[in-house]
Amino acid sequence: MASQMRTFTTLLSSRSIPRASATSYARLHQAGSPSSNAFRRFLSDDTRNKIQQAVDKDPLVIFMKGTPQIPQCGFSRAVIQIMDIQGVPKEKMQTYNCLEDQELREGIKEFSTWPTIPQIYLKGEFLGGCDLILGMHQSGELTTMLQESGIIDKSQPAPTDADAS
Repeated sequence: MASQMRTFTTLLSSRSIPRASATSYARLHQAGSPSSNAFRRFLSDDTRNKIQQAVDKDPLVIFMKGTPQIPQCGFSRAVIQIMDIQGVPKEKMQTYNCLEDQELREGIKEFSTWPTIPQIYLKGEFLGGCDLILGMHQSGELTTMLQESGIIDKSQPAPTDADAS
């Protein structure tokens, strides 16, 4: 076990603090759940409550880097483009810029136990990041989910690859 642990020295004191290796994190991630104490270690109750309220308040929530008008990463841009292709009205999509708030940027990863941004929530349920949303879009599953949740009209035709150009 000692070979899997690394240490670092904090700037505030000269004592060493053990830091879990990637394999330890993977074991924690598999063994724990978002509500377990392991995942509540760094996320304050206040931040957790604010994120939960944001996810519950709006039917489609995207935590991203930047804004829909000026995305600050390619993955965030791709998610916004997918939502545009899907015909999601701007008023039915609530976005949060994780670059404006460091606590949100780190907290959302712990909240969902998903290590990357953007993160997409539909009707309070975490759908995933860019890669999963892209796959759901390509398979038609995203269209169905958006229609069933009332985000887009059921009579709206499913987007095609031609819509992306």
